[in-house]
Amino acid sequence: MKRSAAGSPLGRIGRLAAQADGDRDRVVDLLRAASIVVVILWHWTLSVTQQRADGVLVMPNPIPQIPFGWAATWLLQVMPVFFLVGGYANLAGWRSVRRAGGGTGLFLSRRVRRLLIPVVVFLIVWAVVETVLWAVGLTGVAVYGPVLVSPLWFIAVYLVAVLLVPLTARLHERCPLPTLAALGIAVALFDFGRFALGISALAWVNTVLIWIFVHQLGYFHRDGTLPGLARSRLLLLTVGALAGLVLLTGPLGYPRSMVAHEGAELSNMYPTTAVIAVLGVFQLGVLMLAGPFLARWLQRRRVWTAVVAANMVIMTMFVWHMTALLLALGTYHALGFELLREPTAEWWAQRPVWLLLPAVFLALLVVVFHRAETGSRRPRADPGTALGTAAGRGPDA
Repeated sequence: MKRSAAGSPLGRIGRLAAQADGDRDRVVDLLRAASIVVVILWHWTLSVTQQRADGVLVMPNPIPQIPFGWAATWLLQVMPVFFLVGGYANLAGWRSVRRAGGGTGLFLSRRVRRLLIPVVVFLIVWAVVETVLWAVGLTGVAVYGPVLVSPLWFIAVYLVAVLLVPLTARLHERCPLPTLAALGIAVALFDFGRFALGISALAWVNTVLIWIFVHQLGYFHRDGTLPGLARSRLLLLTVGALAGLVLLTGPLGYPRSMVAHEGAELSNMYPTTAVIAVLGVFQLGVLMLAGPFLARWLQRRRVWTAVVAANMVIMTMFVWHMTALLLALGTYHALGFELLREPTAEWWAQRPVWLLLPAVFLALLVVVFHRAETGSRRPRADPGTALGTAAGRGPDA
């Protein structure tokens, strides 16, 4: 039987877009989608993808060769935005479950399922591919493994943030500012212990703690604290965080770039340093100041529908985007082209190729694997989830 237009994917997208409540914070949905899309596009177009002499695929960033390239990373390193939005959505979801009479088990089962099902499908498929390559004697994961799976590290950290929501949400409800302050002080002390006292293990503790801090910032957006601030106070918060970044990356010696690159002895991102906590405050301030403009822009039907469509498959896009790049690289080599090793004028001229070619493969992969994400949602999915914000009746339904 032929499926009706209303039951088609396009029909579902249109229906969800039309059903969004008038008081829904559409900017949150936009930021969730945009943060992942920026990561995808960065990996495709702004990394100097190449093979080392031993054949291993690497993706160094060209930041050192671009004048003031580090400054762009202060806005384009958008993982803090994803955790900010995650905090907003997870607090909404926690409160929704609690109002409905549910508890920790129900909340975590929903979140973990929506987070991990697309990842598990991805890992199973690649395990099968790797087994086949090994069986026929071809080199596989040793060449592409680091590139393929390294972007997934943050999902493990985000999972920890989700598992801690029942605790962090309760702390926020009882003593919001002291909780945030305690996290911030702990982040600073752990970095001090790492760099001044030489306790290297603290780097990995802080890698988790910093993202919990950024996730906690999202709670202040969800509970109305930040939207209720006057623009002058938001501006003061943003400028203060910017001054903190300048201080940390200047006299205090942290790297200026918010992404790792070749030749750097230290990366702010992994293991994560306190700079990323301050970056999260800065980006939150920028986004709150831009919020009214973005909200007006999202009233346009086509724009909002595109945001809804992206959010329906955003984790599918993320987990498969490096596979799309590998397929694009294989096609590129099959056509007789060679990868460039430096960000020359010719390299820049090729950027549209590395936007469009992987996008074609990613579109096909999304068609094949999207049900691992969309199929896990019930018709009235909880929009408070960080993985289902586009699929419900309102921001706190």
